[in-house]
Amino acid sequence: MGTTILVVDDAAFMRMMLRDILEGEGYEVHEAESAGRATEMYGEVSPDLVTMDITMPEVSGVDALRAIRQLDPSARVLMVSAMGQESMIAEALEAGAMEFVVKPFQPAKVLELVKKCLNV
Repeated sequence: MGTTILVVDDAAFMRMMLRDILEGEGYEVHEAESAGRATEMYGEVSPDLVTMDITMPEVSGVDALRAIRQLDPSARVLMVSAMGQESMIAEALEAGAMEFVVKPFQPAKVLELVKKCLNV
């Protein structure tokens, strides 16, 4: 079985964009539209990596990161943020995120960070 990545973003077009980039490289992609669903799916899918939007309604990506890291302290999470979210990025890194990529991102940068997080 290949490498599995869980893409978490409340915006469908962002999930689709990340799915296209990742599937183009042969990764198996699952999607969650909310932080709560991401936590549920993490247990079901056991992904090798999670890409997590930092700002989502109801539960933030940082809180979802914390919940996933409680389920699996070795979880690998790549945060996806918009420009100007430095304090949230710092909080996410303190909470255990491995890396972050800033929107709008280049596909090559996303793949570079995914491979870094997966130690490939």
